[in-house]
Amino acid sequence: MSAQTQKLSNISGQQRTQLSRDGHILIRNVISPDQLISYRQAIVDAVMRHSNEHRELGERDTYGKAFLQITNLSQKEEAVKPFVFEHKFAQIAADLLGVDKVRLYHDQALFKEPGGGHTPWHQDQFYWPLDTDKMVTMWMALVDIDEEMGLVKFASGSHLYPALQDLEISDQSDEFYQQFVAEKQLRIEGPSQMSAGDATFHLGWTIHSAGPNHSSKMREVMTIIYFADGARINRPLNEYQQADLEAWFPGQKPGEVADSPLNPVLN
Repeated sequence: MSAQTQKLSNISGQQRTQLSRDGHILIRNVISPDQLISYRQAIVDAVMRHSNEHRELGERDTYGKAFLQITNLSQKEEAVKPFVFEHKFAQIAADLLGVDKVRLYHDQALFKEPGGGHTPWHQDQFYWPLDTDKMVTMWMALVDIDEEMGLVKFASGSHLYPALQDLEISDQSDEFYQQFVAEKQLRIEGPSQMSAGDATFHLGWTIHSAGPNHSSKMREVMTIIYFADGARINRPLNEYQQADLEAWFPGQKPGEVADSPLNPVLN
């Protein structure tokens, strides 16, 4: 690792080991609250413009109650690109994964409304048609978040059990993974509080969830998914992977290196 890279991310061997062992890690002050101000406003404005969810919470299913989810904001709004393309975030992801370069898979805002429901337990990589486990999601708090607002939580070590069940995020996935975690006696861990600019990073097979938002404030979170440069596209195993292939790798086919114009190297 070069001195320049080390200065940019300051990720230690102990932190890489923690991610490899637990499947998740919390990193405080990834960006300072002052630096985050302009980024946050651009993201909030974009979410409000692009959200098409107008139903009352009581009219939605479990997934709909969990959050306002807006994907690929950086493609929709030029003002969001500086956040998603921030080199420091990508270098942290690369150093945690132990790879030289990472590419953007996609970004998404996950805003949990006041009164919003829990996020069911699930594995992200169920959705991803790539041939690598070198994928990590940054989950960054845009505002101060406490347990009342719906913090993310992880089943430590669960990434060592990949592709457990062919389940999208749902009531069914929630029940299945809760039972699995209990049977394997996996530790449920996660932050009890996050300040604006703090972020968790978790691997694609790490089972995770988030609580409901019992507060009167919006839980504002922005996520970015990174994958190791050189990964290839797999043949989709389900309709969701097919949809991701078409959305995030336009014009590409299984077997090809995943490097569409939507997936630039970010560090």
